[in-house]
Amino acid sequence: MTSADEFKQAMRHLAGGVAIIATEHEGSRAGLAATAVCSVSADPPTILICINSGASAHEPIHKSGCFSVNLLASGHDDMARRFSGETGVKGEERFATGQWAPLVTGAPVLESALAGFDCRVTEVVTMSTHTVFFGTVVGIVTKAAARPLIYAHGTYGTFSPEGAGLWW
Repeated sequence: MTSADEFKQAMRHLAGGVAIIATEHEGSRAGLAATAVCSVSADPPTILICINSGASAHEPIHKSGCFSVNLLASGHDDMARRFSGETGVKGEERFATGQWAPLVTGAPVLESALAGFDCRVTEVVTMSTHTVFFGTVVGIVTKAAARPLIYAHGTYGTFSPEGAGLWW
């Protein structure tokens, strides 16, 4: 059987767009950086996120029944590190950087994100150490075109949609 460490090392080869998943529950905001985000359906618009059950934002998302997905742009590296826990910043203090505002559900949306999706949880599936939250999109904001922030091999980079290649 494959070990968790072997699996993690192999998965580092899968580049993914970086998002901040955020929620608000009983007056407190919680959030984390993630690459485990996927579109599920366009009709109705639905997104899924996979959150480790030990993550500080897990229970607030579960209890609030809502979350936002904020797609980060190149230049958001510091914010990604802040929300990943890499800098030691926790809880509400993570939101001290950037401008955040709620859309429909009350979940905070990052104004400088490439796109922000405001979602209501419609289904929850527990899978081993993680929970998959499915959310119907009830609000969207987008920003003018910019390069997306990508994570692979333990580092952040970007690529140009114009076809100029990858930058790490």
